[in-house]
Amino acid sequence: MNNDELTHLKEWLGTGSINIFGRPFAGKDTQGRMLADLFNAELLGGGDILRNSVIPDRVREIMHAGELVPIEDYIAIVLPALSASELADKPLMFSSLGRWHGEEDGVIKATQASGHPIKAVIYISIDEETVKQRWHTLEHDHQRGDRHDDTIEILDVRLREYREKTLPVIDFYRQKGLLIEIDGHQSSEAVGAAIIAALVKLAD
Repeated sequence: MNNDELTHLKEWLGTGSINIFGRPFAGKDTQGRMLADLFNAELLGGGDILRNSVIPDRVREIMHAGELVPIEDYIAIVLPALSASELADKPLMFSSLGRWHGEEDGVIKATQASGHPIKAVIYISIDEETVKQRWHTLEHDHQRGDRHDDTIEILDVRLREYREKTLPVIDFYRQKGLLIEIDGHQSSEAVGAAIIAALVKLAD
């Protein structure tokens, strides 16, 4: 990507947002950090907001089990954070903001109201077998640290939640014409290059 394309991309995005989805270990955070650096944007995840918020014990127990937080709790706790004053003049990169079908309208309204309308939704697609292969590799190399949700049993729950609750979200954004689907089985560098190329095309 040359300087003119980068300038065009930044003008196209403005203070808008890009929402990144993918199964566990698809590389959402890696690509989110790449895009945040490229656009001088803030990287936010709904899970991070929840973990850093004062939340009811019942909600914390649901998270620890690998299940998605109920829609009404998610909307009440996570979406108001988008209007924080320190984010006002920045574009935002989201790591799976609104993973449960039924949250999409709330997410769209909250991003618009906060001045960060969603300009694109990136879906990094990998299959469940690859998810488990990557989990085993990272578990063997001790690269994930001490996370309560990194057991194979909870990973199975997370994959079931993704199938039942998040794949319909992907279809919603596809129907809206916002979705960019990227093959996540490639190298991280190749995935990043494919994302940038797709964004350039979309911005044009």
